[in-house]
Amino acid sequence: MLKKGDAAPGFSATADDGETVSLGDFRGKNLILYFYPKANTPG
Repeated sequence: MLKKGDAAPGFSATADDGETVSLGDFRGKNLILYFYPKANTPG
């Protein structure tokens, strides 16, 4: 489990346009990551 201030692990995801985006694409830039729980789940 990550704690506040921990570095995010490297990952990639597919964007709406089908292009793959990875965390490394933003190296050296400010980035806000927002994660939310899956719909209709507690939390």
